[in-house]
Amino acid sequence: MILQSKRVWAGGVFAPLQLEIEEGKIKRIYSYGEKTADIDYGTDRIVPGFIDIHTHGAYGFDTNDADPEGLRNWMKRIPQEGVTAILPTTVTQMPDVLTKAVSNVAAVVKEGYEGAEILGIHFEGPYLDMEYKGAQPPEAIAAPSVEQFQMYQEAAEGLIRYITMAPEHDPDFALTRYCSQNGVVVSIGHTSSTYEQVLLAVANGAMSMTHVYNGMTAYHHRKPGVVGAALRLRDVYGEVICDGCHSHLAALNNFFAAKGRDYSIMISDSLRPKHCPPGGEYDLGGHPIEIGEDGLARLKGTDTIAGSTLNMNKGLKILTEEAMVPFDTALNSCTINPARALKADDRKGRLAAGYDADIVVLADNYDVVQTWCKGKAML
Repeated sequence: MILQSKRVWAGGVFAPLQLEIEEGKIKRIYSYGEKTADIDYGTDRIVPGFIDIHTHGAYGFDTNDADPEGLRNWMKRIPQEGVTAILPTTVTQMPDVLTKAVSNVAAVVKEGYEGAEILGIHFEGPYLDMEYKGAQPPEAIAAPSVEQFQMYQEAAEGLIRYITMAPEHDPDFALTRYCSQNGVVVSIGHTSSTYEQVLLAVANGAMSMTHVYNGMTAYHHRKPGVVGAALRLRDVYGEVICDGCHSHLAALNNFFAAKGRDYSIMISDSLRPKHCPPGGEYDLGGHPIEIGEDGLARLKGTDTIAGSTLNMNKGLKILTEEAMVPFDTALNSCTINPARALKADDRKGRLAAGYDADIVVLADNYDVVQTWCKGKAML
């Protein structure tokens, strides 16, 4: 099958090209019109599929639910916003809940599913700081433990690929070192760390920071904090929620200007209410949440932000059209950068021969025209 458009993203620019897809891969790329095209998208933009490495759920499902059909439904439907790969993300809860949650993901991966590819699990908590826990359930926050994490990883059948933790509570950075040396990206988040503690955590293996600006010590010119470290350490990945609510548009612009085009990662941090009708009652980690008119989730009866309902294609639009982030930088943040962080950039995050045929077709208004997951049309 051959797809073509006058605007295909390749090598960091748009060009008139054709993509030949065979057995779920991009077999070859031709000049526009060189071969007979099966589908011509005209001037719609063809870009790599989006990768969301921090997302708790959607369509009424949460990763902690441990419901196989809920997870399958999520993966099948999430390509409607251009997502072709994902890390289902846990939220802090008691060990039995987390064990069931990661076991469920492992079982679904083993048994099969359709849609966005599950690249692993993002384990957010329970090793967090109490002061900067945000909406994470305080009763379930625990001290970092290599032995306990090994138990979770065994239940996950090795699928935990990314962990958010507060390194200042990790004695001798033992869990930080263990994870980083065993194929798990350590991301600093929900943390009261100082700038200096972040430097030590990075020196001991941490390679990312979770939803920068949120759940961490703020920037001050004499105490840079975690935010200051995120802006200064340009070779460390930084996630950021790009809904324009979790962080001001100016703060988003500052983040991307400092971090650059190679280490910034856009995330949704979405919760179960995403893609659900307005109203309804929801929970996060067993605590009730409510959705405001701004689309933000908050702990019920409080101003504490509990996550988002952001669509990734809308996040891309907000970055480029409102935060004025250059398009290539914004697109990298939801394609090649998360792929590189997960060491999946040999097959994900680019439109190139030999790569998975994970493809998004975008209209000029950023609406998703079509999403292809490993060469299969999903809309």
